[in-house]
Amino acid sequence: MDLSKTQDRIIHRLKTRGPQSVKILSKQLDMTTMGVRQHLAELENKGLVAQTQEERQTRGRPVHLWKLSRAGHGRFPDSHSQTTLELIDVIRSSLGESGLNQLIDGRSVKVEASYKEQLAAAEPGLQRQIERLAELRSEEGYMAEVRLLPDGWMLIENHCPICSAATSCQQFCKSELDIFQRLFEDRATVVRTDHLLSGARRCAYKITAIDA
Repeated sequence: MDLSKTQDRIIHRLKTRGPQSVKILSKQLDMTTMGVRQHLAELENKGLVAQTQEERQTRGRPVHLWKLSRAGHGRFPDSHSQTTLELIDVIRSSLGESGLNQLIDGRSVKVEASYKEQLAAAEPGLQRQIERLAELRSEEGYMAEVRLLPDGWMLIENHCPICSAATSCQQFCKSELDIFQRLFEDRATVVRTDHLLSGARRCAYKITAIDA
């Protein structure tokens, strides 16, 4: 399904920022509210976006927010999902759940070693290394970003390119958290605050520096 450049930007914004109002989208995209509404109406007709229920405000009238539909989220690929699920089923039936988990853990060792090597080559400093990790994750399709908090950082993954695999075997999610914790051990704590498979729209990790 072909979309205009502006519609692609709207889809990307809703993916990375969650439900948005027309007014906020118009400011973010430097467009008129009328223009944004027209694009949203087209996207709604294509089944890619939907309106949420009214959001109450402290002042003024309630507003409708726009969000991605299931089809809208589907425009961001789940890498080789069917093949991956078939492989997981074969491994599980052949080696059992523990055997499958061991294979995932073995993969995680290689992933962690690669991350450590690339973080070691990055600029020094905890923040820069967190930003470098986000860059690496984005290269893998996670649409990752870092936001500065008053007491640390939030590493956000706006997309999961292995969502089907992670749904079938949550050892992938456990391994991801374990890797992040080991990458920054002795320097920071890493806690998952949002989990896609628990109903959140994304996965997010709060990273807090350990006082020396």
